[in-house]
Amino acid sequence: MNGAVNDWYNNRTSSSNNPVEGSYSWAHYFQGIRKCNTFLTSINDPEIATAQIDEDEKNGWIGEVLVLRAFYYLQLIKRYGGVPIISAPYEVTYDFSQDRRASFEECVDFIIADCDAALALPESGKSDIGFRWDISDNQRGTITRAFAQAVRSQAALYAASPLWNTAGSKYTWEKATEITKEALDQCLAHGFELFKTKPAEDIAQNAYAYYFILRSDPSRSIDKETIFETTSNRTNVWKWAGTPITEGAEKAGAGPSQELVDAYGMQATGEMPILGYADAQHLEPIINPTSGYDPADPYEGRDPRFYASIYYNNSPRSLSTGNVEKELFPLSFTQTVNNVTASVSGEETTLKSTGSDPWIHTTVLGKVLSSAAKRVISFEYKSNKTVTNAEFFFCVAGGPQGGVSTGENIVIEESSEWKRFEYDLSTAITKWGFGVNANGGAAPENHFLRFDVTSGPGYELTIRNFQVEAFTPPPVPIPVETFVSGNSGISNDITQTRFTRTGYYLRKFNNYKSNVSVDADGLMKIFRLGELYLNFAEAASNAVGHDVAVESKASGASALSAREAVNVVRARAEMPPLPAALSKEEFQIRYRNERQVELAFEEHRFFDVRRWKILNETDKFVTGMRITKQGNEYIYNRVKLQDRGTNTDKYLMFPIDLSEATKMESFTGENWQNPGW
Repeated sequence: MNGAVNDWYNNRTSSSNNPVEGSYSWAHYFQGIRKCNTFLTSINDPEIATAQIDEDEKNGWIGEVLVLRAFYYLQLIKRYGGVPIISAPYEVTYDFSQDRRASFEECVDFIIADCDAALALPESGKSDIGFRWDISDNQRGTITRAFAQAVRSQAALYAASPLWNTAGSKYTWEKATEITKEALDQCLAHGFELFKTKPAEDIAQNAYAYYFILRSDPSRSIDKETIFETTSNRTNVWKWAGTPITEGAEKAGAGPSQELVDAYGMQATGEMPILGYADAQHLEPIINPTSGYDPADPYEGRDPRFYASIYYNNSPRSLSTGNVEKELFPLSFTQTVNNVTASVSGEETTLKSTGSDPWIHTTVLGKVLSSAAKRVISFEYKSNKTVTNAEFFFCVAGGPQGGVSTGENIVIEESSEWKRFEYDLSTAITKWGFGVNANGGAAPENHFLRFDVTSGPGYELTIRNFQVEAFTPPPVPIPVETFVSGNSGISNDITQTRFTRTGYYLRKFNNYKSNVSVDADGLMKIFRLGELYLNFAEAASNAVGHDVAVESKASGASALSAREAVNVVRARAEMPPLPAALSKEEFQIRYRNERQVELAFEEHRFFDVRRWKILNETDKFVTGMRITKQGNEYIYNRVKLQDRGTNTDKYLMFPIDLSEATKMESFTGENWQNPGW
């Protein structure tokens, strides 16, 4: 097989050919730095910058370019370690013999100094210019103050990590805690928060899945989590690859490993299902007996992020087979009431119960109710209390007729935010019939509903979009069958690129409506608030312990412990909190696991295992799951894939391009090449 990833894992990398470096190389980032230096030198030169520029706008440009330079340096040192610090454009006559490779710590000093200089600039009070926290949706790609804080946070975390931290370094875990906490606090103080919007069932599985297919809005009206996102190029998960049942797909693309699947916890207990492996080949998992994991049904009850990120055996290929056509019967409320007051404001009606057996009538349906498979009462609401015994009746003139009732107590949960309520009438209609008119009076289109709000006084519900929806659900989607001979079955043939070799396909970023011709996939999140929570958790747990709350220097910011920070991230994923009684070693396992699943496929794990110096543990090989079907049962067998050649220490850093290393050695007399290359 050919390809950059295959070459990398088969140890075909050299200083003259780095297959995974791509366009994001040593030269690429130094070209960006040179442009930044040219701008920063020229902007204050009256002979070059001759235009009349608003001072806020000028400061905005300076701030953005300072942070861009810091970002470019951060990308360089993550890959290559310490690099030359260049703060001004080189003249043609520049003497390169003066150059030297700065240490990682010196580079981080420079990165943080650039960010601090940018953040020290006065923030413009104008809405469209300057170096600001808030930008509008038509300013995509603008570097913000949140971006600067994210760069500071990541740089400090890396500097304190085992790979880069040296004796006497100022970037201790305590220093990294201070910087990462400040970055997190500043973002929270300026309105950033984790994305928690739950999508409709035919859009995405959960808020986490929805976040990664939804394009961010820089104004943060909906997505308040994204700090910076790619501006144009979508992740193209299925433009280049997909399951074999994806229209036009010719390649399987990235195959998630069994080790990653094992990292997703159990939702009910919050426990990790697999505690490790009893053998060197990872074929004998050590199952956590208290987790609730069933090896005969391994994909049941897992962390919701698992379902959002990975296609597994019998996972739905899509969440819908197309748009569902709904016939709507909008209803409003009349003044026919019993122990209820109704006040109307715009499209909203507030119902207040004042006595026992409170109820209110709606307007009539207006037309005969469809005989579609589903007939659902729906509305959006806010409620001051949880209603446990609501009920609906179909009525004609004179009140409820024929016992057409929803029957059992219907629960409407307390909510201070708008929440959708729906109740499927199918069971009631099947039991009682529909359109019953015992008095022989009104025609079916003149039927209405009686809404029995609850059983007593003191309840307040504000309701909008009250209606009956009639529709026929789409057929059950075709599942992704990864078992042997399934429609997306595992392949042992490394030349057969249409089928997975691990038993899994990538789902994160993927909008199921995408195919090779239609790209509706998400865009890559370069920085987001979820990372800042985890950066702080790692630094703080190493500095003061995972249950010690760290105070903040920011006005109004709350103290936070490492465990609490991880639990904020887990709560968004609808996972239980980490328990308090964890040892230091146990917490390290859990927060590293949390980074692995929360930040999966976001280009963090590649660097994390290097800065933690565990590459020799994680990258020797991966395993997959080979599933065979016998009747209606599935037999699960773990399989080891071929060894990789990329887990030695030299792969902790990229090689510096041979031409660059040779050139700098000739100028300085020093060997600039990274160890092992």
